[in-house]
Amino acid sequence: MELQKNARLSLLLAFAVVLNIIENSIPLFGGHIPGLKLGLANSIILFVLYIYSFKDAMYISILRVFLVAILRTGVFSQAFFFSLMGALLSGGAMFLTKKFTKLSIVGVSIVGSIFHSIGQVLMAIIILNNNMIYYLPWLLIFSIPTGIIVGIISKELVNYFKNDLQNFEN
Repeated sequence: MELQKNARLSLLLAFAVVLNIIENSIPLFGGHIPGLKLGLANSIILFVLYIYSFKDAMYISILRVFLVAILRTGVFSQAFFFSLMGALLSGGAMFLTKKFTKLSIVGVSIVGSIFHSIGQVLMAIIILNNNMIYYLPWLLIFSIPTGIIVGIISKELVNYFKNDLQNFEN
């Protein structure tokens, strides 16, 4: 069973990497707000959080950041650190929100989107040694609709696959 689980998680990781790379090449609003994207790869992270565990979701999230960095931006580049901080904060926030509130998966996704933006801005302040806090309201405005979209996609994925996975494992 563990081998099957690892194979499924590996496929989900590959899918998250592909989604991340595709959406990085399609700038929203003509690229006028750097770093703004839907976050479709986060639908995979939410799916793993709800179907498997927080630990598995964080593994997938962190490995996705590293793999995308290797393939696109370079490991230990500014983009890598922005993405890593966003992934860590959003993953932790989604786990805590799921565990301690009655929010739906869409609500958990919105929280994750907000904390991803906060993480990116915090890292920008640390790396660039200047006041990037003015950028946060713009990212937060877009965090809500992107969080809703990702949450709806995640909800559909969970509903679609939950019964199939339970039947497969029994």
